[in-house]
Amino acid sequence: MKHGLTHVAEAVLAVAQQLIQRHPQYVTAGLTALLVGGAGATFAVASLAPDASDLPLQTVVETVQPLPLAAQIDALQSQSLALFRSDITRSTDTAETLLKRLGVHDAAAAAFLRNDPAVQRNLLGRAGRNVTVEALDDHTLKTLTARWSPEDNGMFQRLTISQTDKGYVSRLETLPMTASSRLAGGIISTSLFAATDEARIPDAIATQLADIFAGDVDFHRALRKGDRFAVTYETLEGDGEPLRAGRVLSAEFVNAGKSFQAMWFQEPATGDAAAATASNTQTKGAYYTLAGESLRKAFLASPMEFSRVSSGFKMRFHPVLQTWRAHLGVDYAAPTGTAVRSVGDGVVDFSGVQNGFGNVVIVKHRNNSTTVYAHLSRINVRRGQSVNQGQNIGAVGQTGWATGPHLHFEFRVNGAHVNPQTIARQSESIPVAASARPAFNRAAAQVRAQLVAAAQMAPGSAQ
Repeated sequence: MKHGLTHVAEAVLAVAQQLIQRHPQYVTAGLTALLVGGAGATFAVASLAPDASDLPLQTVVETVQPLPLAAQIDALQSQSLALFRSDITRSTDTAETLLKRLGVHDAAAAAFLRNDPAVQRNLLGRAGRNVTVEALDDHTLKTLTARWSPEDNGMFQRLTISQTDKGYVSRLETLPMTASSRLAGGIISTSLFAATDEARIPDAIATQLADIFAGDVDFHRALRKGDRFAVTYETLEGDGEPLRAGRVLSAEFVNAGKSFQAMWFQEPATGDAAAATASNTQTKGAYYTLAGESLRKAFLASPMEFSRVSSGFKMRFHPVLQTWRAHLGVDYAAPTGTAVRSVGDGVVDFSGVQNGFGNVVIVKHRNNSTTVYAHLSRINVRRGQSVNQGQNIGAVGQTGWATGPHLHFEFRVNGAHVNPQTIARQSESIPVAASARPAFNRAAAQVRAQLVAAAQMAPGSAQ
């Protein structure tokens, strides 16, 4: 009997398979109807349950005992509220105005600030110092901390005024700063400083950018609207608070569609890079292109960071002599007192007054090259003194034969005058040493990735 039923089941399955293959749509419709009917049947059965309104109701009443509030209120009142606020000091600050701007109203604290010698020497009347206060909920002072970095030596000073049982006390400490890296980018609209201000880049970093690319980009005349830059730079911090800008670590400047890149690199002091790193002895660092060519050329493109060329190396009508004659240098218009720097390493050959030049400094460089800086209002070097590239040697003035404040700058080779604006581009650069090339290539690969990320930080670059 079982054997016969098996044959019947197999026959039914065979017929079902044939139906599915020949008429799949009908089979699907039949199954759907079956499921819908099953759901309807289930609903019909469910609808036979008692109506909720017919079910009996029961009310339960319980008395809830609240937790004791007095103890909680006492605990809250025993807690004091600490208020924190930060600001930057101003040169016009008094004890009262500084504390008021920080949200502190404390006559005793103001009196201490007025009379404490450390506060008088280091805080009041000193602009640009980072100050943080911790005040109590009644706005009296608990702690005031000021931080600043007076010198570029990697250290910062911290002045702390604290409330004690015997009154306020002050403590001055000198501590090491820590360095962190930041990425930024910008697009030139009017000037380099306007673009760096928009990107919230410190002026010290903008000045470094101009110095790094001074041999390739004429920041006085060659900037174009739409030029862009990307930069990675150090921020030096004290207790986690940014205090000053550090060094530019890498940068890219695109001028008139041409890209210039730079990175800071220190070659090992010996041929064995690993041994040099282990002994922590390294040469003086410098900026290089990402291909390994030094960007520190023998001469800077300009004796001033930013100025305007008012007269070039050409024939001109002399404003004092009232005759046409060759202008054997370049004049830079700038306000009196603007810093003047040596364009290259050398020794001061003359420092003093010289005829129509007025106050003048003459620096002698190697290969019989000489530079002249005339009409100065102030001279900061003396004859025979060695000077480094970029060192301040004086200030713009109007001495000698000058109709207005400006710097007259000359470049002479073997006594003959040459155009100063061509010298920087023609001076040689030194590549990375072969022994340091592997370390340099690894660093350059990281810099390329950093500059790509920094470029995305420029306003409008992500659209």
